[in-house]
Amino acid sequence: MSRYSDLDRPPLSEAALNRALVRPGSLWTGITVVDSTGSTNADLAAAAHGGAEEGAVLVAEEQLAGRGRLGRTWTVPARAGLTFSVLLRPSLPATAFGWLTLLFGVAAASAVRRLAEVDVRLKWPNDLLIGERKLAGVLAERSEGAVVVGMGLNVLVKQEELPVASATSLAVEKAACLDRDPLLRAVLREVEVHYREWAEAAGDADACGLRAAYLAVSATVGREVRVELPGGAALTGRATGIDAAGHLQVTAGGVTSTLSAGDVVHVRPTA
Repeated sequence: MSRYSDLDRPPLSEAALNRALVRPGSLWTGITVVDSTGSTNADLAAAAHGGAEEGAVLVAEEQLAGRGRLGRTWTVPARAGLTFSVLLRPSLPATAFGWLTLLFGVAAASAVRRLAEVDVRLKWPNDLLIGERKLAGVLAERSEGAVVVGMGLNVLVKQEELPVASATSLAVEKAACLDRDPLLRAVLREVEVHYREWAEAAGDADACGLRAAYLAVSATVGREVRVELPGGAALTGRATGIDAAGHLQVTAGGVTSTLSAGDVVHVRPTA
């Protein structure tokens, strides 16, 4: 049993979220809040297999088997974070889908910066940072012609509850807003705006301004980085841009490589 009461970590209201976000013409078609589940991404992927419509949102007050990139686990105490997934069915070329994780990051960073008044930046491809500490992560997975995008955002997690020293939360950062309900509403509204603009531009990240918006809050582009690649290799160089497909461009020794996957480490400048 949690040692924190509902006064410390109040539950989310499914009814209130649906009243606020589900309306005629909205992207969001239904918001479900569950007390606990293994993985919201896995649950929505199963729903997609069963024919669930675009715009379904699943929020878990506690996630027991959350997954990050490269098979990593992700957990926070019950009602201390925002753990949710959305189901999207973009009618776009598969080559555009690489932007969905970045789009979600841009939307979430914008919402959190506005409400919480903290300087959130994006580490390619899927982390939200405050300074060099991870505030949130995003994971997109394809399923049955759909894409499920999940996010885990640390809100009320206390310093002693953080799983690693490189993590942080809005509570630790003494953010202006620690109420999960308006934060979730703001993130989903921002996602809807960016997603509609991107879809209307046929997935062209330049035409809809998505690439420019991403670069404006990128903590990676312009930095010296080490990218740990699938298979155990690594590439060290300067992150110089994001290409039209959302891939990271890294220049080393005068040669620019374009990376679709990899674990980025920001290299601290030497004194």
